[in-house]
Amino acid sequence: MSTSSGSYYFTSESVTEGHPDKMCDQISDAILDAILAKEAKLEQEGYVAPYGMPASVDNVRCACETFVTTGTVVVAGEIRTQSYVDVQEIVRNTVRRIGYDRAKYGFDADTCGVLNLIHEQSPDIAQGVDNSFEAQSGSAHDAFDAVGAGDQGMMFGYASDETPTLMPMPIYLAHRLAERLAAVRHDGIVAYLRPDGKTQVTVRYEDGAPVEVSAIVVSTQHDPSVEDMDVIRRDITEHVIAPVLDEVGIAWKDADIYVNPTGRFVVGGPMGDTGLTGRKIIVDTYGGMGRHGGGSFSGKDATKVDRSAAYAARWVAKNVVAAGLAHTCEVELAYAIGVAKPLSVLVDTHGTGSVDDRVIERAVKQVFDLRPGAIIQDLGLRRPIFEKTAAYGHFGREDEDFTWERTDRVDQLRAAVDSLTI
Repeated sequence: MSTSSGSYYFTSESVTEGHPDKMCDQISDAILDAILAKEAKLEQEGYVAPYGMPASVDNVRCACETFVTTGTVVVAGEIRTQSYVDVQEIVRNTVRRIGYDRAKYGFDADTCGVLNLIHEQSPDIAQGVDNSFEAQSGSAHDAFDAVGAGDQGMMFGYASDETPTLMPMPIYLAHRLAERLAAVRHDGIVAYLRPDGKTQVTVRYEDGAPVEVSAIVVSTQHDPSVEDMDVIRRDITEHVIAPVLDEVGIAWKDADIYVNPTGRFVVGGPMGDTGLTGRKIIVDTYGGMGRHGGGSFSGKDATKVDRSAAYAARWVAKNVVAAGLAHTCEVELAYAIGVAKPLSVLVDTHGTGSVDDRVIERAVKQVFDLRPGAIIQDLGLRRPIFEKTAAYGHFGREDEDFTWERTDRVDQLRAAVDSLTI
């Protein structure tokens, strides 16, 4: 809900796990997960490297990028770890899980080339993360002050009460359609579907509230034997669109529906287009509703505030809305590389707040510790949980590992606001 009046339309898109860019995100995060899992095992065993550094998930640094094109996967980036992981095996297993497991799909997990160009993280970056500005200047007060941000930049979080998950309606629906499109393929309900696909939803708003879906676009890769577009349109409407929209309960029967509007979609995946990690940042976040700092998530360990602070900003925004302090909340955090304390914290409720935004902002600063080390601990971001974030959105997911979706600070926020307004 927002303060906008009158009637207007907003559109968001999503992509399936078999889209080339999303393949890259999942591969990068699968490598990160494998490193975190292996490092944790070595840490438990008390492993110490020959040059003296003990194994520890706290010491892992990862910035892993993936590129895919016809028949080839290239993995590159900067990683620090005591563990060895089989990058080639991880790539092939991820591609196979997605569904590219035979040559006739245009990409085959067992025969594609895999090029590993990973190298060690720059010591110039590591020194500021391992030993923050606060620690170097003698102003550190606790262990969280010792962990500097892995980069500079600004990160945004957003929440709105227009859906149960406190996500904007257009991106919520686009993600659910993309998930359903993959599910009917995996389950064999629509057996001729292939992994690549995209969804798009346009929602009509009245006075800031979503009232109906006006347009739906679904583009899906399919077997070449299916040439009748009416068959594909009927199956997608019956097995994908109707189950999702009917469950949500929003009006959609008068929507314009476009299924494979260009016609035939046989050549897809990396054979039809190249893919790259971090190229679907709006799909990953709020579908264009709310701002974006520009940094992507996948392949990055939690010292990279592009990821951890964006998760924290969502956590803050969602708790503000869940506490009834606003109908819509956007949070901006800013950091300097190597510095633990955020440079700025901004709360913007777009005029929907029950109290002044500056009061909510002060309450947020009291309730949430937004230093990277504290975020990592509070949200449990040293666990191998990231591959499943890399498709169908990092936010609005009902999964216990998505700790940034918890509304566990509601009571504290309300109490802080009350104390500030007495």
